[in-house]
This record gives sequence, structure tokens and C-alpha cells, in this order.
Amino acid sequence: MSKLFKGIALFTPGGDLIYAIDPSKQGKWHTHLCVGLQELLGLSEPPHFLVPTYTATVDRWFDPESQQVQTIAEAYPAVMRYRTLLDTVFGLQGVNWKRVAWKEETCEPLIIESYRDRFPQLWQEHDLVVAYDRLQERNNESNETEKEAIALTDTSVNYVLRLFVSGNTMATEKTLQILHQLLENRLHSPYTLKVIDIFKHPEQAEINHVSAIPTLVRAWPHPVRRIVGEWEDLDRVLQVIRAV
Repeated sequence: MSKLFKGIALFTPGGDLIYAIDPSKQGKWHTHLCVGLQELLGLSEPPHFLVPTYTATVDRWFDPESQQVQTIAEAYPAVMRYRTLLDTVFGLQGVNWKRVAWKEETCEPLIIESYRDRFPQLWQEHDLVVAYDRLQERNNESNETEKEAIALTDTSVNYVLRLFVSGNTMATEKTLQILHQLLENRLHSPYTLKVIDIFKHPEQAEINHVSAIPTLVRAWPHPVRRIVGEWEDLDRVLQVIRAV
């Protein structure tokens, strides 16, 4: 990741995330992410009404006075609970996220809720954490020929993963960073990852038979597989994820 960059993130009410990292600080904007969500979820139009309510931004810049790289990270109240996930996708450490003041004219909950009937997909949980650039790469590849696109769809394995953690702790953040780097750099297959806090969702831990933390559950493809405890052997973790 570039040392200096602009990062933007757009969440859905259901918790899906699409984000972009732009070293030029000029090429990616919230409108691009809205179009990305439209493509991902099959919406009739880009959900511009989510901006700014469900957004977060990062700006890493060089301060000529201090001769140091500075980071400004801001998030709206509706997405502050995703700070650990944001730290992971943007590669941040020890950053103090600033809560952006709520603007009634653009962030009125009743206004957002009024779109639910037209865009029900936004309120559903799809376990999506998607980099906008990866989405564009996928689209470019699929546009080469219709035949190649069909072949790719038929043969690709789409992994569905759930990481069970206990609270927003340093251990949780470290686990997320390790897993994110492993999936991005070595899995080489499409995946979705959902992070579940057992304190907030104990019923999910019970449903997924989770008794220790951290636990990574491969929910798809079947059979379901689990990795429990510390991950010292990343080759083994990757082997379990890919196991048939």
C-alpha cells in the first residue's frame, strides 16, 4: 500500500463494505463506490442516499513542517462500530478515528429508512468486504469474452468466511490484520469475510458451534471447516481454507 493515499469506505445498513485506496487522491470518490454497490447487489440505480451517513474517509499526507506523515481518519456515527475492520482494510495502526458530526439534512434516519422498500438488498447481510479496484479488475476480465466469463463463473470457488472474535481488542486487530493479508496475498480466489463479535452476537457463536476465540469458520464451500486459536502456521491456515 502506498504510504500516502486517500481512502474512502461506503457501508450498507446491512453491514456490507466497499472501499477504495487512491494514492493519487484524485481518481476515486464516493460516487464510484455507489456505482460499485449497484453492480454488486443488482440495484436499479446507485444508492447515493447512503452518502455521507454510511461513509468513512482516511487521508495520509506529508506535513512539511514536522517532516512526518500524518493521518486523518473520520467516520460518521453509523459506521464507527466498524473501526477495527477499517483499520485492517486501510492498513492503519494506532489511529484515532474522529466521529464526524451528524447532519440532520443528509443523515436523517427516517429519510434513509424510506428507501428500504426500493433497495431491500442494502438491508440484507451479504458478508461483503470488497475493494473497488478488485471489482473493476473482475469486470475487465469478464468483459474479454462472454465464453470466458461463463467459464470463470463455473470454475471459481467463492469462499464464505466468518471470523469470531471477542470485543475490539489489540488481539482482535492483530488477528484481522494477519487474516486480511493472508486472504489478499495468497488465497487468489474470490471471498467474503464477516467479523462477528461473540459478545454482541452470542447466538451466532452457538449456531456455528464456536467455543473458543479466535475461530475462523469456512461456511462455504462445504464441508464447513474451522480454525481455532492462534495462527502461527499460516500455510496450515491456508490449507484448511482451501481443503475440499
